[in-house]
Amino acid sequence: MKALQIAATGMSAQQMRVDVVSNNLANMSTTGYNARRADFADLHYQQLARPGTISAQDGTMLPTGVQLGLGVRPAAVSVVLAQGTLSATGGDLDVAIEGKGYLEVTLPSGAAAYTRDGALKRTGDGLIVTSDGHAVAPGITLPADARSVSINGTGEVYAYFEGQVEPQLLGQLTLVGFTNEKGLEAMGSNLFVESPASGPPMAGVAGQEGLGMLRQGYLEESSVDAVREVTELIKAQRGYELNAKVITAADQMLSATTQVR
Repeated sequence: MKALQIAATGMSAQQMRVDVVSNNLANMSTTGYNARRADFADLHYQQLARPGTISAQDGTMLPTGVQLGLGVRPAAVSVVLAQGTLSATGGDLDVAIEGKGYLEVTLPSGAAAYTRDGALKRTGDGLIVTSDGHAVAPGITLPADARSVSINGTGEVYAYFEGQVEPQLLGQLTLVGFTNEKGLEAMGSNLFVESPASGPPMAGVAGQEGLGMLRQGYLEESSVDAVREVTELIKAQRGYELNAKVITAADQMLSATTQVR
């Protein structure tokens, strides 16, 4: 009676599917968040009779054979890369990435991490940092007497001062691209780190070499589609219930077997 184990793998898979959907819905308001999707694959098959086997009865070849599947397994939880809606905030240090690319930040350990969360802040010394206080590369410091700050589409940061008409260029924010963005390792707090699957980071200027443009005064909203996620949740719930019914049916069959006299 393999149905018990097969249905158990199905229930486990649907439970993981619900976990992924719940994480997506929990991050509906997370800046720059991309929805995740659970991918599954069937388990190996028990070959009771291989396709193409010569039948012992009359010497003919079996066209399909008998292959008994043993359930399902999780294959991946992949990121659905999609551009989120740009929401106007008016903040002088709010920047949204319109297109591909990530901002590079420096962790306390000195290692590099990457984010699409452009809700930037400044420290008491004027250093541009993320909401968690991580310095944004290449480490631009805003003067305390700057009247206002302007960031253009290519990431150039200008400061305006009282009594001066022309702004002062302070530096340029760079964007980083990857060969396989889905291979980045998520570490929470809207941060990603390089992995062997993502390939090495390729730093460049916004608007060049396939990288997106920066938009000051905007933030990228989460790309989660609430309607789609609720639909996925209903489908996962129904799939879980059906697998549970299979277990109930298998249990009743085993019960009937033990009662045979």
